[in-house]
Amino acid sequence: MARKTTLVSMRMSAAVPRSPLGRLLGGLALAGAGTLAYASLVERRWYALRRFDVPLLATDAEPLRILHLSDLHLTPGQQHRAEWVASLVGTDPDLVVVTGDNMGHPDSLNAVVGALRPLFALPGAFVFGSNDYTGPVWKNPLGYFRSEREYRHGADLPHEELRELLTSVGWADLNNARTVLTAGGRRVELAGVDDPHIQRDDWPAVAGPVAPDADVHIALAHSPEPALLDLMAADGFTLMLAGHTHGGQVCVPGVGALVTNCGLPRRMAKGLHRWPGSDAWLHVSAGVGTHPTAPVRFACRPEASLLTLIPR
Repeated sequence: MARKTTLVSMRMSAAVPRSPLGRLLGGLALAGAGTLAYASLVERRWYALRRFDVPLLATDAEPLRILHLSDLHLTPGQQHRAEWVASLVGTDPDLVVVTGDNMGHPDSLNAVVGALRPLFALPGAFVFGSNDYTGPVWKNPLGYFRSEREYRHGADLPHEELRELLTSVGWADLNNARTVLTAGGRRVELAGVDDPHIQRDDWPAVAGPVAPDADVHIALAHSPEPALLDLMAADGFTLMLAGHTHGGQVCVPGVGALVTNCGLPRRMAKGLHRWPGSDAWLHVSAGVGTHPTAPVRFACRPEASLLTLIPR
């Protein structure tokens, strides 16, 4: 009889509904697990090609197409990401611009070259980001909400080998450098700096008024620091390209980016914006990849951008 009583008691206990708080916590746990699965397994690989018209050419000029790539963060085995980048040659750009953070592992050089190889036949230019010099290390995600924090270095990455490969196909190295090249039948003046995020930038080394005989004036940096952008715009560069922010990477629908990991306002974390107080346009790419220690995206798809420069 005692055994039957115990079994009945167990059945009655199992049938008792959980408290409202228990149901709420259980629902939140399920929702959190589902969101994490979506962010890591679906959206992180849901690549988008963004298209923007940028009105900055002379009245009678033909359009000029620029493919802007940033933050590939490639690691060995990410064939899906490399193949998608390689497929962008089909957008038929006149110029390719890469704004850094190409590598995510010491053995990722071949993956980066494989992704970019179809684009090497086109005119191109690049600057580096911090994750071209040293690899990623785990960080507390909440640390991104602190404006002042120590930058932590990981393993050395083969940046000199990458530089040599990119320059060997004719792409311009704009790490604290300036040049004029021909793309789409136009003279394009380009200036850039090494990554401001790790204090490698030296705009004074390349500063000065833009060349009056160039048709387009473009400035590059990995991290879009406002003080630097002010200097670029003041020298007459009418298009500024950057990455680094990942568009916030984990965003809130209807709110947008919570952080930019630099001094840029959150509303400019990605996309095309008129730079305040100037005639310049700023385009910030949300990037193709993610930091290898935080492989998630939410409400912020990985992306590349095709910028079509058109007459004003």
